[in-house]
Amino acid sequence: MTFEEKIAEFQKIYDESNNIVFFGGAGVSTESGIPDFRSQDGLYNQEWKYPPETIISRTFFNHDPKEFYRFYRAKLIIKNAEPNAAHIALAKMEEAGKLSAIVTQNIDGLHQKAGSKNVFELHGSTLRNFCMNCRAPYGIDFIEESKSAPDTLPHCKKCGGLVKPDVVLYEEGLNDAIVEGAIRSIQNADTLIIGGTSLIVYPAASLVQYFTGKYLVLINKSETSSDKDADLVIHDSIGKVFSSIKI
Repeated sequence: MTFEEKIAEFQKIYDESNNIVFFGGAGVSTESGIPDFRSQDGLYNQEWKYPPETIISRTFFNHDPKEFYRFYRAKLIIKNAEPNAAHIALAKMEEAGKLSAIVTQNIDGLHQKAGSKNVFELHGSTLRNFCMNCRAPYGIDFIEESKSAPDTLPHCKKCGGLVKPDVVLYEEGLNDAIVEGAIRSIQNADTLIIGGTSLIVYPAASLVQYFTGKYLVLINKSETSSDKDADLVIHDSIGKVFSSIKI
């Protein structure tokens, strides 16, 4: 099918759907200027003192928090990013009563910034940070500004404990309540749209197996393992695709 024919089919599916769930990954935010991890220009292919996947592990965080935060501030805190066409379209779908939930692997908070309300953040968010000792909450600016501290680490103003981003690091488990909510939403959906994800990050990618609804739509620039199972596959820019349908 041509791109136009695929958009027409996507429009038909959207119009027929009453309970859409969107499952997305890094590709949703790359059009907002946030690099992904596995593309040619992604974080995994940039030089650093240690491999990125090592730095953003819980073992490394415990062993060398200074190097962790040096990387984290430089590569994972992106404060000026704005929602793109995909984020905005999804928020409009929710407002229109068509979309019931977003399940995202991203940690940038752009879905909420676009106006989406029911968002399950599987891997947490850079916008939230908590003292590991007393659980006092801190914003993203606190982590950025702590680089000026004598030891360059973010220490709690209340108890002096180390403040950790509310982000799921390698070797850490996902939040049970968030996973349960995401699974419940996917199970109840009549349409599941998967977008901007290679579906190779587990256990997050395994959640799509809970979908038993009518339509499975997959939007990604490259092929994925679920292409063969989808009712509609569009290999193109997710912002372009969402901008092409009437909500």
